[in-house]
Amino acid sequence: MGGKTVTRADLAEAVYRKVGLSRTESAQIVEMVLQEVCDAIVRGETVKLSSFATFQVRHKNERVGRNPKTGEEVPILPRRVMTFKASNVLKNRILRAHQARKAEKKAEKKA
Repeated sequence: MGGKTVTRADLAEAVYRKVGLSRTESAQIVEMVLQEVCDAIVRGETVKLSSFATFQVRHKNERVGRNPKTGEEVPILPRRVMTFKASNVLKNRILRAHQARKAEKKAEKKA
């Protein structure tokens, strides 16, 4: 796999190119959006970005785990975790892109 990592700077640059705001304003908008998403998640709210994904906080109860090295049982404390669930729209886009790459490689092998 190992593709490029998209950073905040990349997102700000994309906003700059597509919306036409200054680079500073674009970076501020990206920061504001990310901050709002983070704040909502910290408050325990579900964040649903239509056609992209849903971020949700789940509560996990205490349970017994095992140290893989020693086999010793250890308690895992209750905690809150964030989950990410991709939308069907995003999943389908990923699948189509994968199938297209697969078809390209197949065509290259024949040539």
